Amino acid sequence: MRILQATPAIIAAVLLMTGGSLRAADSKQVFPGKQWATRAPSEVGMDPKKLKTFSTFIGGRGCVVRHGYLVYSWGDVSQRADVASACKPFFSHFLLKAIEDGKIKSVDQPVAEWAPRLGRINRDLGYKDRKIRWRDLANQTSCYQLVEPPGSAFDYNDWQMAFFWDTLFLKVYGATYSNVDKTVFHPMLTDRLQCEDNPTMMAFGLHNRPGRVGISVRDFARFGLLYLHKGNWNGKQLISRKYAVMAVTSPLPNSIPRAGHKVAEMIAGQRSLGSTNRPDNQTDHFGSYSWLWWINGVDRHGTRMFPDGPHDLFGTFGHGGPRAMWVIPSLDIVVSYNDARMKQWTSGRNNSTNTAIKLLIEALVDH
Repeated sequence: MRILQATPAIIAAVLLMTGGSLRAADSKQVFPGKQWATRAPSEVGMDPKKLKTFSTFIGGRGCVVRHGYLVYSWGDVSQRADVASACKPFFSHFLLKAIEDGKIKSVDQPVAEWAPRLGRINRDLGYKDRKIRWRDLANQTSCYQLVEPPGSAFDYNDWQMAFFWDTLFLKVYGATYSNVDKTVFHPMLTDRLQCEDNPTMMAFGLHNRPGRVGISVRDFARFGLLYLHKGNWNGKQLISRKYAVMAVTSPLPNSIPRAGHKVAEMIAGQRSLGSTNRPDNQTDHFGSYSWLWWINGVDRHGTRMFPDGPHDLFGTFGHGGPRAMWVIPSLDIVVSYNDARMKQWTSGRNNSTNTAIKLLIEALVDH
């Protein structure tokens, strides 16, 4: 573990100007350049000892960003690694960007217009997959690989995600596995964020689950900061404010049930982005799933996803929690970590991610 320290002269100047704490209103939307600007935890209203308790609980490696500064880190924050399902908000980002740029007409355009084979399967179910829309893929309600009609139920599954990735990046953007970083991921996003550690959409290479994102925790925090600022990066709108806000504030209603377990036909040769189970129906949405992000919503039983977290918290989680990045706009905080000792969660107070959130908030001295 290491605490990032500013020079005594800087600390003195900041304390003089702010009366002891650098607040969000004073930071004027600080963004990292080629490297993160750093501040000591005490300069941004955080207790370093309690941050150590927070990082010890999580384990692995990670970082905390507040007011645009990298204020605390542990482990090797430059290590690039797979983030598993936490990569999914990158997919919705590029979907919404494709709509904004006119590559796709709308979120309600049938995906079969890009993938005609989709319209030729499941004859006995009335060719149901012809009705899959982009919004269904980006909210995991397409029911691709199950018998339910698109949009009628929530089915968190990795066959759907691979189909989504291949259709979006290979067909809409015209990329290939070998050049998607060079032609799409880097020039349209990670270069603009000035990422330091060469993120990739080929975390395991071209032949092993292409589309899985490999990224360092400090670079992943940049993506979180982009959405904290509603798509704005240092004065430039990298994605429209409308779409950036929609992505993290539009949870599926609890009236949408979790799908069942009866399998349906998929396109011949369909690959998976992870799980190869069939049926693959991994979790409910808990009233908290929004365009491939998880937000702090309330489930059908009135239970909040992260009861000890602010209601505006949103994030993304791989393998149920060990690989994660989450954002708390009301506290001007971004947290990113990987290889953590986090157990897979479900909604409610008794999960390790909620405990981590509680420990972080306890580290605030200006809250």
